[in-house]
Amino acid sequence: MAGVAGTQQGPIGRRILRREDRRLLTGTARFIDDIVVAGALHARFVRSPHAHARILGIDADAARALPGVVAVVTGRNLAEWTQPLRIAPAIEGLHPVTIETLPEAKVRFHGDLVACVVATERAIADDAVESVRVDYEPLPPVTGIDAALAPDAPRVDDALPDNLVSHQRFATGDPDRRFAEAHRIVRARFEQHRQTHVPMEPRGCCAVWDAGRQHLTMHVGTQAPHPYRTALAARMGLSESQVTVLCPDIGGGFGQKITLYREELTVAALARALNRPVRWREERGENLLASAHAREQTADVRAACDGDGRITALSVNIVEDFGGYCFYPANYLLRMTVLALTGPYRIADYRYDMKVVLSNKCGAAPMRAPMSMASWIMDGTIETIARELQLDPIEVRRRNMLTAPELPWAMPTGWMLEDVTPRETLDAALSAFDVAAFRERQAADRARDIYRGMGVCCVVEPNTYGSAFYRAAGIPGSGHEAGFVKVAPTGTVDAAVGLMGSGQGYETALAQAAAEGLGVPIDSVRVHLGNTDVAPYGMGSRGARGGTAGSSVLLLAGQTLQRKMCAIAAALLGLNSGDELRMLEGRVQRLIEGAWQDAGLGVLDIARVAYMDPLRLPDGVEPGLEAHRAYDPPPLTFSNATHVCEVVVDTETGAVRLERWIIAEDCGRVLNPAIVDGQQHGAVALGIAGVLYEHVVYDANGQNVTGSFADYAMPVAETIPPITLIPMHTPSRQTLSGTKGMAEGGVMGAVGALPFAVADALAPFGAVAGRQPLTAEAVRKMVARTAVNGT
Repeated sequence: MAGVAGTQQGPIGRRILRREDRRLLTGTARFIDDIVVAGALHARFVRSPHAHARILGIDADAARALPGVVAVVTGRNLAEWTQPLRIAPAIEGLHPVTIETLPEAKVRFHGDLVACVVATERAIADDAVESVRVDYEPLPPVTGIDAALAPDAPRVDDALPDNLVSHQRFATGDPDRRFAEAHRIVRARFEQHRQTHVPMEPRGCCAVWDAGRQHLTMHVGTQAPHPYRTALAARMGLSESQVTVLCPDIGGGFGQKITLYREELTVAALARALNRPVRWREERGENLLASAHAREQTADVRAACDGDGRITALSVNIVEDFGGYCFYPANYLLRMTVLALTGPYRIADYRYDMKVVLSNKCGAAPMRAPMSMASWIMDGTIETIARELQLDPIEVRRRNMLTAPELPWAMPTGWMLEDVTPRETLDAALSAFDVAAFRERQAADRARDIYRGMGVCCVVEPNTYGSAFYRAAGIPGSGHEAGFVKVAPTGTVDAAVGLMGSGQGYETALAQAAAEGLGVPIDSVRVHLGNTDVAPYGMGSRGARGGTAGSSVLLLAGQTLQRKMCAIAAALLGLNSGDELRMLEGRVQRLIEGAWQDAGLGVLDIARVAYMDPLRLPDGVEPGLEAHRAYDPPPLTFSNATHVCEVVVDTETGAVRLERWIIAEDCGRVLNPAIVDGQQHGAVALGIAGVLYEHVVYDANGQNVTGSFADYAMPVAETIPPITLIPMHTPSRQTLSGTKGMAEGGVMGAVGALPFAVADALAPFGAVAGRQPLTAEAVRKMVARTAVNGT
């Protein structure tokens, strides 16, 4: 396109070091606790020791009498200061729910909020929390899916008729006929366990109320600053212009730091009520106990297949334990699993029955790859077919997998799968792994009682999520992103989007996109994030959308501004238009006899005229250099990959040692290969942690018994094996920059490949890895169970 720099020579695609890392590695980053606010009070929360109980009374007199205690507030106070949360999208089978800021009548999980203490020092607030006396009437807890669905189950939410908060069914094609005609009907069960996000930095905030301006400034680490501001303003009865959200550096989010939490709303309300700054820092135990949980899902699958293992129909009954509160629509997370489940496979006849229940546990939230078990279920079903029909599971994958001539492919749930390469990545990963050589080593090792296994998982990752996706899902909201690019009179470039980074490298990758669009060096671009008074309204970072939506809008804004700069340059050069000009590395180039040549002007020359000498501007061109654009991406983009891993299982201790991990990946046009590599490594590590270690456990009384790192296990660096990445990228034809999202597929691949590798290693014992986590204890039980059964 004339007047716009070509992508071949631009910054997109360069392996550039992350500019954020300097401050992160030198200790000069600024997190919530690094923000100094004079005179700030400290908030601490009284939390329930019971999983389910009525609140009969709260005696805070002793706490209020302590020197330094400023206030103790309860649900009754917050009901006067704030509005409750109402989650009520018009979705068939989904019950609307209302959530108080602080409970007044009943607590719903161990760690639920009861009251808030505010003091001049944090230690004083801690002592005061211990002095608050609460009179509880314990109620029978609902501790799991089966208990929640029991006919006589206690109700977690008294406003609902039962604990089945969401129930949807779907069918397409003719599954009943396919099952009736099937050569074999195969059944499999998959149980994923409860986990939590464990960001390096727990939640925290600092609220400052300006009584003179009637304005609230909220310092908080949130992945979605503008939607957060919208929610905060609405629930406090303020206009959005009365609220500024400022996000410092965030020490990880993984989906936990999207919504406005009750603690944060309480702190903001207290700042206004007391006319004093109030801050809160969550402790690690609180984060594990009461922030947000995820992943507790169980799926029962039936697959109809022919004698060669080709799947003719698939039926899934799936249920999720959503905990005690719905801070998101209850069907939202599980819906992603059933929609994505068929992945790269040729399945047309499909049905699902999807249930979400409430229980007396911490509420659920999106966690990196909320559809994490989709590929495990699908490839696990294929593994089951292969086992029952005595076929090669890799060959069964190939027989069912879509090939290039069949694409684009309408998935049975209506998603259009395109610009993916599942067969190509499968072949590349297997070739790099060398399956034949592995099988030889495996056989030799088994003769020496060394149990080695390989696991394969083929992943299709949905991401980006444009506005059309949310409309189709019946969820209010948008998927667009907005941004601006501005050139200052000195020639420096400022860019901003509504995203907020929590470790993704946005400041670098988005600067590359803005620099490419504008045609300037990346070092001249500074990206501004996390200030709702500066950045235009955007939808935040979630669902692996930030790179695609953010880069596209800044590329678009940069291109728009470059056209204006070329028009100004044309006037300075005495040309009729800027059609034969472009910007490259900050210099104006002119196309002369088919070759680009320097025109003798740079960004600074154009900026000086645009700001300081506007009478030299061409007719119709306004002073200044800035472009504001919005971009609504397609409903979905898809990345895909094949993961192959190798493990050794110690049958005596149950320990699983990971030795190799290979990923052949296709995630579109890559903004920065170094960042993409890091995202893949981090996603795989998170998936490995979930499969082998992390597990939120509640006992029969609803007590969370994993409230510290002594009980909630996490991997260490040496746990993660060497990871080999094979890039096989196909640009998306649907996005402006050709990019796709890619931050969650690594989790999906790990959640599937690792259990298959353990099962392969323990094949002599007849083990099937249909339940996670695969802790050392669980693996020992798998081996012992086989020994007891005599197989």
